[in-house]
Amino acid sequence: APCPQWPYCRKRCSYCSFNTYVVPAVDEGAVRACLVREAQTLLRLSQVHSVSSVFFGGGTPSLASPGTVAAVLEAVAAAAHLPAGAEVTLEANPSSTSTSRLAGFGAAGVNRISIGVQVRGALPAAAPKAPCDAIVTALPPQSLDDAELRMLGREHTAAEARKAVEAARGLFPGRTSIDLLFGLPGQSRDAWAQRLEVALGLCDDHISLYQLTLERGTALAAQVRGGALPAPSQDLLADMYRTARTVLVAAGFRHYEVSNFARKGALSTHNLSYWRADQYIGVGPGAHGRFVPRGEGSHSREARIQTLEPVAWMREVQSQGHGTRSRVVLSPLEQLEELLILGLRTDEGITHERWGHFSPQLSLQAVFGTPGEAQALQQQGWLVLDSGGLRCTWAGLAVLDSLLPDLLWQLQRV
Repeated sequence: APCPQWPYCRKRCSYCSFNTYVVPAVDEGAVRACLVREAQTLLRLSQVHSVSSVFFGGGTPSLASPGTVAAVLEAVAAAAHLPAGAEVTLEANPSSTSTSRLAGFGAAGVNRISIGVQVRGALPAAAPKAPCDAIVTALPPQSLDDAELRMLGREHTAAEARKAVEAARGLFPGRTSIDLLFGLPGQSRDAWAQRLEVALGLCDDHISLYQLTLERGTALAAQVRGGALPAPSQDLLADMYRTARTVLVAAGFRHYEVSNFARKGALSTHNLSYWRADQYIGVGPGAHGRFVPRGEGSHSREARIQTLEPVAWMREVQSQGHGTRSRVVLSPLEQLEELLILGLRTDEGITHERWGHFSPQLSLQAVFGTPGEAQALQQQGWLVLDSGGLRCTWAGLAVLDSLLPDLLWQLQRV
């Protein structure tokens, strides 16, 4: 699953601490050529024969032209089989998503739109009453309130957001996702409930829900730390999360992952590949990947990070075909730790088959079915281990970050 990253934005949001760049002008032709070349190189290295999904993240990939998206997709299809029905998602910002532009992306091969901008969250600290934060992919918000948008530093209005979602739904019916952010400074439970009702009147069949994290070095964190804005309590955050789940499930949504809700089967194929610990290839500045570079004769899964700064990344791609800055071979234990952390985020959990792929000698039952932390969590109603595999109960899913340390400790001991 290739993940091309477009690192540029028109402005930096007040909560963003990620690898994004605001520059006077972008040489799109040069960036496009490098995205194409790096995709070709890394797909050749991975020797992947078929691609199940492609996800254009960023930055703000809707600022790229449809021609760039088409060129990358052509490169992917030339290097590996890209089935006609493969999910191709583009993250879009309301200020750069006119109907004609969205139609251009559709003609280029995009068939799913996510209204938001991709960033990566860190594993949150354990907090028994706090809902689990985004670990793999946290997409910042599409708030529907102008005051909230101004506080977050977003460049669009609520009316523009609505117009963008309506345009996307018209072109990509059943395949438009919206992102909601909760836990904003000063946000009340009632205001959040109202926001959910507005979203339900607007949304398609997929909603991503994220708790705001105040990252050090961001403008919003400085305002909260300085006392200009109030931080919500952990109890309020947990209440907001429970409220959202109740409202969305009542509206027919399946809570299929900690932060993601879908109805009518509109689950994100690409994000499921992360949570199931499939291979994926990060293309572009700061992109992350997990794959086995079989083209180099390796049989070991690696964690890769591409060079962060776009100009330096382009220089490296032009000279050596890719801009990989960091590559670390993952030990068998590290692979199982990732599988545990990611797999337990989903309602299906970790199946025996998937665990066996990474651990043929040591079964799920052998690790977590014996007396210890996992058994205690089962008795307390947080966890289930049965013929289907290992998974959280609904109550456990809401506090996953506080369960993981015990489970990781048990895994490490075994």
